[in-house]
Amino acid sequence: MCRTYNKIGSLTALKLHLEERNVHDFKSLKEVIDFQKSYAIFRQQLISYHENLIEEEKNMLNIDLPDLETAIETKKQESVLRLTNEIDELKQQLSILIANPSKSFFQKLSNDLKHLNYKKKIKHKEHNFEIQVKISIRELVENYQIKSNRHQFIISDFNEAVKQSVQQPLSELERKKTTIDEFNSYIYGALGEQKVVKTLETLSDEYFLINDFSVSFSPAIYNRQENDYIKSVQIDHILVGPAGIFLIETKNWSEKSLQNLSLRSPVEQIKRTSFALFYLLNNDVSSYHLSLDAHHWGDKKIPIKNLIVLTNTKPKEEFQFVKILTVSELLGYVNYFKPIFSYNETKMIADMILRINEK
Repeated sequence: MCRTYNKIGSLTALKLHLEERNVHDFKSLKEVIDFQKSYAIFRQQLISYHENLIEEEKNMLNIDLPDLETAIETKKQESVLRLTNEIDELKQQLSILIANPSKSFFQKLSNDLKHLNYKKKIKHKEHNFEIQVKISIRELVENYQIKSNRHQFIISDFNEAVKQSVQQPLSELERKKTTIDEFNSYIYGALGEQKVVKTLETLSDEYFLINDFSVSFSPAIYNRQENDYIKSVQIDHILVGPAGIFLIETKNWSEKSLQNLSLRSPVEQIKRTSFALFYLLNNDVSSYHLSLDAHHWGDKKIPIKNLIVLTNTKPKEEFQFVKILTVSELLGYVNYFKPIFSYNETKMIADMILRINEK
């Protein structure tokens, strides 16, 4: 089985963009696509869940409100009894004081002050009797009022209660859907790249597949023929095998998209990558120059074949230096070329490309 390195580029980019938008729910491309397909179902499930929540809340309120009424009445009776006992106790103390008059002047003065104090306390408690009762049950009454208002709201406008309940999670669900839809191009790209990877992985272990290859150059590489200074290159896949290197750019385009989009951009992209990689691997002055097994005719060069693989259909046109294939044609094209490198040479080339990619 073909040896594979690195995750596919579109999938990495998709994950990065989603994380930047604070979307961390998905662990695979399949989960993202399943979410898109099932969004309407998820949305209805969420609404149904909150409908059940509101129905359960209404049923609980049907139980809580009578219990609160009982609790309020019990607390009220307890407060009335406690306050009445406190007033009776003060009156009893006053009666005892009146029944036992003092003979000495100082005792009489002290008793008069106590008499006055008892009367003030009794008057204060009687005057604030209802207030104290209300204070004792205030928390229960407030709780009852809140629950009663909530109960009336649910009964009078159940749908609005559900709407308010589901608003925040539904808004978050819609945000995720909108965010994912914004990156549909990455999803389609990742699907296409996955198809190519799965196809190439069926090759023997003589092949090495490097996904999402990218490298920057300082100073830039000058392409005299195109009068182009190449500062960086990126390619979806590099397949290294006994026949050399295959640069593969994948496009998951529909036939309609193919008619509306120009292939010039990916053709130019892969040609620039091909030139830069050929320069690195075949140029004696490059720091990446490889010393392959000697041949009696001279130094061996590493051939690079440029491929654009379309997952659905391909144009009729041919392009110079770049082969356009469908996924179904890919293996046949790769296997068409005869081997020119030993396993050790192939691995040496792959290892060097990996080192370039890491830098």
